[in-house]
Amino acid sequence: MTPPTGSRRERPAKSALTREGIVAAALAILRAEGLRKVTMRRLARELDTGPASLYVYVRSADELHAAVLDELLGTLPPVPAEGTWRQRLEQVLTSCTAMLLAHAELARSALTARPSGPHYLHLIETLLGLLAEGGVPRDRAAWGVDLLLQHATATAAEHAGEEPADDWRTLAGVLREVSGKTHPHIADSTPVLLSGTPENRLSWAFQTLINGIERTAVPE
Repeated sequence: MTPPTGSRRERPAKSALTREGIVAAALAILRAEGLRKVTMRRLARELDTGPASLYVYVRSADELHAAVLDELLGTLPPVPAEGTWRQRLEQVLTSCTAMLLAHAELARSALTARPSGPHYLHLIETLLGLLAEGGVPRDRAAWGVDLLLQHATATAAEHAGEEPADDWRTLAGVLREVSGKTHPHIADSTPVLLSGTPENRLSWAFQTLINGIERTAVPE
């Protein structure tokens, strides 16, 4: 019988599991293979351990996805130094949306699994600070931040499907063929309904939300 090439004592020891290491491995899988591959079983293989060991550090796949999203929020650029508070607020939100668009499947997951890590807290602090700079009352700003991030997340999640361009072309074709007799408002508005670049529409949406947050009182 051929003797073993080395005993267990001679093999390099595995690195101790940590939450930070698990999230880093999940982020690497996300970037290389997509969110669908970020499962506890796949992650356990990557870390040379059993899935049960991971649950000591991460309670569920949703919590894992939220932690990965928090790490990605840490890659956002700093707040621009130039511009009005409105312009800088929009730029922060646009950067956040762009990051989410690059990971649209994760954005869809984020609709139900909200992050709560340090980078998410920093983003909330940044948005509240910019709204406070604009004189927005604290209660409106507090509710408004949730609304602004919901729009950024939903905008990105909308593009998580495999063929969003085909869906848009189908809708555009249907709108152009609508009868003015049965749907007069749609027929009159079709050119406008289909107008605008994605960038312009996103900017308009954020400015509309910011204006509404600034002017609409929170109910007693």
